[in-house]
Parts: sequence; C-alpha cells; structure tokens
Amino acid sequence: MAYEIEMLPKEKVFLDPVHNYIHIQHKVILDLINSKEFQRLRRVKQLGTTSFTFHGAEHSRFTHSIGVYDITRQICDNFQRNYPSKNENDGLWNDDERIVALCAALLHDVGHGPYSHTFEHIFDTDHEKWTQEIITSDKTEINQILKQVSPDLPDKVASVIAKTYPNPQVVQMISSQIDADRMDYLLRDAYFTGTEYGMFDLKRILRMMRPYSQGIVFDASGMHAVEDYLICRYQMYQQVYFHPVSRGMEVVLTKLLKRAKDLFDTNQLEKFELSNFLMPFFRNDVDIDDYLRLDDGILNTYFSIWQDSPDAILRDLSSRFLNRKPFKSVEYSSDTEHLLPTLANIVENAGFEKNYYTSTNTNFDLPYDIYDPKKQKNRTQIELVQADGTFIELSTVSPLVEALSGRFTGDERFYFPKSMLKNQTNDIFNDAYLEFQSNIRNNKII
Repeated sequence: MAYEIEMLPKEKVFLDPVHNYIHIQHKVILDLINSKEFQRLRRVKQLGTTSFTFHGAEHSRFTHSIGVYDITRQICDNFQRNYPSKNENDGLWNDDERIVALCAALLHDVGHGPYSHTFEHIFDTDHEKWTQEIITSDKTEINQILKQVSPDLPDKVASVIAKTYPNPQVVQMISSQIDADRMDYLLRDAYFTGTEYGMFDLKRILRMMRPYSQGIVFDASGMHAVEDYLICRYQMYQQVYFHPVSRGMEVVLTKLLKRAKDLFDTNQLEKFELSNFLMPFFRNDVDIDDYLRLDDGILNTYFSIWQDSPDAILRDLSSRFLNRKPFKSVEYSSDTEHLLPTLANIVENAGFEKNYYTSTNTNFDLPYDIYDPKKQKNRTQIELVQADGTFIELSTVSPLVEALSGRFTGDERFYFPKSMLKNQTNDIFNDAYLEFQSNIRNNKII
C-alpha cells in the first residue's frame, strides 16, 4: 500500500560524529524523533556499564537509533536508484515500503529500559515486546504520529520489529547478520570507545547490497568488505562487549537490583527508600506509563538514595556501583566448575554474603551463523550473488568466514569482591584470602 507522505518543506540535517550528516526528509520521521517516547532514549546509555571501562562510551540509544534510520535511508536510496521494481513479482525494491522501513529503523530500540539487559534479567522484561507495545498502544505519541499517516502503519512497523512483516527485504534491513542496526552500533561503539578495529567500510557494503525476492544479498565483488565487517564484529565482541571489567560492573548492578527487590519482597525497604518508579516492577505489575518513566537517571538517583540505607548490603552495593568498584573475576571451565560452590563459601567466610557478592557471568557470541537443519532457529545467512545471477553462501567462498562459522567465542567467569585477592597479615580474614587465592593461577580457577 502506498502512503501519501508529507515531506518537510526543507530537509532537516543532524550533524553526527559517525555518519557526518543525517538527512530527515519526511515530516513523520521528524515528528517521531520529537515524540516524548523517543526523546526518552537520550536518557538511556547505549552501552550500559561499558562506560565504566571505556570512559568515552557515554552515547545514548537516541543517537544510535537515528544512525540506524540513516543507514536504512541510504539502503532505500540505493535500492530505488539501482534496483527499482518494474512489476509486482520481479523481487526488486518497491519504494512504497520506504516509510515502513524508515519508521521501523528509527523506532527499533524505543522499548529499551535503563541499563537494559541487566534490568531485563532482574525484572523479566523484553525490550522488543515493549517496543511493539509502545508503537501500537494508543496511549503513546508515537502511535498517534504513525496513525496520522495511516491507521495500519503502527501495526506494520511493529511487525517489522517482530520479524513477521511480509516483505523480507524490510525485515532484513533491520534484523539480520548484516543489518542497519549492527552496522551502526559497531561503528558508533568503536568510535566512542576509541577501538579502531571496530571500523569497517560502510559505504562499500551499502553499494554491494541488492534486493531479491527472499530479502537482501551482496554482490560477490564486495565479499572482502563483508569479511572485514564480520571480523570487526568479532573483535568488538571480544574486546569491548565482553570486557571483564564492564561485566564486573554489570554483576554489581545485578546484585544491587536483586537486593532491593528482595528487601521489598520481605517488607524491609524503609519508607524513604521506596521507589514509586520501581514499585510496579517489584510487584510485577507494570503498565506502559510505568515503563516509560524509567531511564538511567532515575535508577542512579535511587542508587544514590540507597547509599544511606539502613541495610548494609544495599548500602554497600549502591556505593560500589556509583563509585566504580567492580567485582573482580577469574575464568572457569567445565573442568573447574565444581569448585565454584567452595569458592563462594570462602567468600562468605570472609564476611560477604555469597548470594550478593559472588556470581557467574557467561558471555558467548556466534560471529557468523550458517544454516543448520537441526536448529529450530537460524539466522539469515549472508548470500553473495555471482556474475551469472546465482547465489552462493559466504562461508563457502571465504576461508576467513569459514573459520568463524558456527563457532561460539567467549568465556565463563566467576565474580567476587576485589578484597578476596588481598594478602594482609593483619586482616582477620587473611586465612580466607589465602585459601581463596590457592585455587587461582593466571586469572583462572585451577
């Protein structure tokens, strides 16, 4: 269905450190950016606790979402210029899909909560489901803005997020193994963390993208640019997203929120500590207004209040988080996993309640997923189109990608307070420290 889309009288341009100029041509896009639900993303960090490790990583979900919009706009421009549909069944690009694709790209992260992945784990929320709810609920400005274009536009945009939209080209622009979302966050996160190995040739990749009936393929001549992208993604996960210090802060945050929830469940939160913002989450009775009120600043304010809590654990964990006191960690394996309960008990013998001061944290990533008929879910493979028009899957022609295919990379770590690594003979817990350290060599449990 073709929509009558109002264009801005003059193109709006946002200056962006990654994409230089971001062009806004449609009134609906500018209205969505100015909606209160989208503006909330300014107050949610893109990388959560990673800024405790890479101090420049203070960028927001807002900046990332606008970046994803602009990459999607460039894909649409390329498709319309070079691969426009001539008839309904030719599998090429129908530019009537542009506005759905642009809105979905812009709004794909609007449902993220504060410190999103940690928060999701504690309070059992799902940012993708909340994104769809925010888009389709008649209580939101975003929904009303989309409906001004067409009554069915909110449902269409939400279905792209849900990956049920009937046009696979649009879905794969936003969600696939090489999509606008990933391309923006890799470049943006590399820029703000100062890690140059996250940089790849975006312009080349965009020029190599082509639509076909089942989604998006890449010209075979662009194989090396796609290889470079996958290597960059691998490096970013290993060096940035899985950094043990960032994860140490994430563990502190997880235990802090768990302690607050446990105190609430047992009626031990003092009156001044009770959060009207968090109470619906403690009660597991959250509506869309409750969800949208939360951002990083709200949580940080309560962490600051909880530094004066009568509860020693809540007080200590709040201070550790706000003042960057990450838990330390060591690697473990299937051969040493049986030692974890013993180590947790030693930590407790040193004065730390193990339920709040020890944790395991496992991070693994699949750099490139190839089709496996035994799996219930497979990611969309990266296909190359050859000179004769036939397709070939990337890993079959790239030794680099073949080496990454189907192989998870990452580690399993045991987290604990840094003081467990002390060795001070005048400390009453020194025997516990020494016993704990006797199980560790070269930052691994032995």
